Amino acid sequence: MTTDAVFQDSPSVNSASFLPDPALPSFKALDDVYYADTCTPLTAAVEAGQVNMSALVRGHYPGTPLGDAEVPGVRTVGYWDASQHQNWGLDWHRNEGIEITYLARGQLDFAVDDREWPLRSGQVTITRPWQRHRVGNPNVGPSRLHWCILDVDTRRPNQKWHWPNWLALSSDDLGRLTQLLQHNEHPVWPAGRDVDETFEAMAQCVTNPNLRTRDSRLRQLVSRLLIDVLELLERQSVVLDEELSSARRSVQLFLSELDNYLDRKWSLGDMAESCELGRTRFAQYCQELTNMSPVEYLTSLRMSRAAELIRLEPKLQITEIAFRCGYESSQYFSAAFTKHFGMSPRAWRTRGALA
Repeated sequence: MTTDAVFQDSPSVNSASFLPDPALPSFKALDDVYYADTCTPLTAAVEAGQVNMSALVRGHYPGTPLGDAEVPGVRTVGYWDASQHQNWGLDWHRNEGIEITYLARGQLDFAVDDREWPLRSGQVTITRPWQRHRVGNPNVGPSRLHWCILDVDTRRPNQKWHWPNWLALSSDDLGRLTQLLQHNEHPVWPAGRDVDETFEAMAQCVTNPNLRTRDSRLRQLVSRLLIDVLELLERQSVVLDEELSSARRSVQLFLSELDNYLDRKWSLGDMAESCELGRTRFAQYCQELTNMSPVEYLTSLRMSRAAELIRLEPKLQITEIAFRCGYESSQYFSAAFTKHFGMSPRAWRTRGALA
């Protein structure tokens, strides 16, 4: 049975995002709206005099606004320089573009998709829009970090990338760079002197507000950075996996995060739309990945969560557990629970208390 009635849908904001603001760039994932990182902790630290920061920005990012015609597609380019341990960090977030950062000095804790790296000076990070990442654990130490975020109009692994037409890379080189970034999601790489020099040249450009040729220089430097990244990845003999840019990969990422959104009222159509797929194709990929239909998979996650809540929160009302697991009525939840476990939620709770 794969009818829409099994799933339900309700609006919410992701726990790793900020409150809804129509002025913020956003994209949907898991039928949820992700708002691009506003770097609020960094902004507060700058205002408090705890860290020096300089950036040219578009949209919501902190810094000096770029002109409408300047480097279209660049969301932010800049750096921070923290000379002491800080009481802030950038919590889990996503960006609306390809983010390249370079740690010139110091050390930083860095995490992507729940995997952690201790960044050391001379390392580059590359994250895609669908990759959750965090800087600090939870705070950051003395460090000089450079960054550039370039929007290529993609939010999911299986979407086509659209690079700005002003980039000074040949079509062959841009195609190869796209392939290397699409088919490899490793986030941390050793950089060379070329990357260091490029980012330092960007910093000089960013800190000179009266530079008449700023747009031309930025176009040149962003192109140079992408060439640096291309050559860096070529030197590493990156192992490519075409599956990483497939529709199947988008479904895999969707399913891996679904456990965090069990209180939503999903429809099969909404789930498929989150992956930009039709219902039939989405259901086929779900079956391949989990050996369950979408209905069965969602139900199994909800039942596991319900059993965990009953065990960990013995005073929680059954009705509240039902709501947290995405059921609108305790009766429907109890019937589903009994069918799944062979006993009612109350009997399950009694068994746990006697164990």
